[in-house]
Amino acid sequence: MTTSDIIIIGAGPGGYETAVEAAANGLSTTIIEAAMPGGTCLNEGCIPTKTLCKSAEVADTLADAANLGFEVSYSANWNRVMERKSEVVGKLVSGVEFLLRNKLITYVKGTARFVDAHTVAVGDETYSAPNIVIATGSVTKYLPIEGLHLPGVITSREILNIDHIPEKMVIIGGGVIGLEFASIFRSFGTEITVVEYAKEILPNFDTDISKRLKAALKARGIEIINSAAVTGVSEGAEGLEVHYQLKGADKSVSAPLVLLAVGRAANVGSLNLAEVGIEFSPRGITTNEFMETNVAGVYAIGDVNGRCMLAHAAVAQGKVALHHIMGDDAKSAGIRLDIMPAAVFTHPEAATVGLSEDQCKAQGIEYAAKKSMYGGNGKALSMNEPTGICKLIIDASSRRILGCHILGAHAADIVQEATALINCNATIDTMLDTIHPHPTLSEVLMEAAKAF
Repeated sequence: MTTSDIIIIGAGPGGYETAVEAAANGLSTTIIEAAMPGGTCLNEGCIPTKTLCKSAEVADTLADAANLGFEVSYSANWNRVMERKSEVVGKLVSGVEFLLRNKLITYVKGTARFVDAHTVAVGDETYSAPNIVIATGSVTKYLPIEGLHLPGVITSREILNIDHIPEKMVIIGGGVIGLEFASIFRSFGTEITVVEYAKEILPNFDTDISKRLKAALKARGIEIINSAAVTGVSEGAEGLEVHYQLKGADKSVSAPLVLLAVGRAANVGSLNLAEVGIEFSPRGITTNEFMETNVAGVYAIGDVNGRCMLAHAAVAQGKVALHHIMGDDAKSAGIRLDIMPAAVFTHPEAATVGLSEDQCKAQGIEYAAKKSMYGGNGKALSMNEPTGICKLIIDASSRRILGCHILGAHAADIVQEATALINCNATIDTMLDTIHPHPTLSEVLMEAAKAF
């Protein structure tokens, strides 16, 4: 049996960053990974999709070349697009492997399962530690409907290795994953139909942003069907038929390719949690504010606990767990897990942090909300990116910033200023007193702030 101070199951962003920090603090660390270092984010999610987003952005720019003063003829080399995606992923995987080459870190390849509360097995080998951090991430969620086994029904994993640009595709799910792929493939000319169960796309975003993004995507030629309950997939004349119910009527839409993108589920299947008494539900492993489970010394971070399925959330939760393991919770005092920025890399981008108007209403908070438009921003117009909006939400009495919601170019970058201010309980006056460079997209924040 191999012993260490801490065992980490999963080498995704939460797992490997926690391992590196644990080693930096002198803890002997065993990290176990069933697939590739970097986890879903690096290998099958954030990074490969963002690489494709860049290629899609170039395609959009070339398509709009005439408006920018150029006459351009072009065609996409899909093989090269996919090669570049693999090159970027490979480079970053190598970077993670380098970080884990530490005398205090033991890297184990294989699938871990609990033997008892402080022992896990990988194959015939066992590993023991007083503290274990579960960071196994998530897997593709499936719908309980017929037809998902048919050839041509794929998930976000398979589409990242597709060998051609499809002429037509139906995407089941109008959340982050579905919309990013809709935006990417539309840029390459694919005819896209998105079928979403909720009445709006991005149901967890501020309604203003969701509605405006839907309009922007429709303007790009993406068909979006909301309030549609998918009932099954079958073979049809054009390849596959996606059947759904809309306002009591049975309808269908056809395409050769169907992408299932209805979210992610906690990856707990092989861990043997029930046998050692670790509490979990379909949503994920139950944890307290320190990311500790009901079993002392066992923690769960990232997608597997179901709190927030974002890579940066996993990293932040890993810090909280490690500080608790080291008996120094004070180091986590400034980590606001409730202030979690999120972004969708569609064209245009969407980003959010803090409370939405609907959340303020539900919590009975007296608030004020103001907006500014990308169409009035000099940098946005010069970039030929006039579509967008910035909404700021403040507490009506204290003027503390409660939320920021952006649709438009580089929204994911701009939202970070608001994130920092909200994290510090800053007021809107702090933003107004902060000089913003001109001309920049960040001035959309200032213009919204001026409206209060």
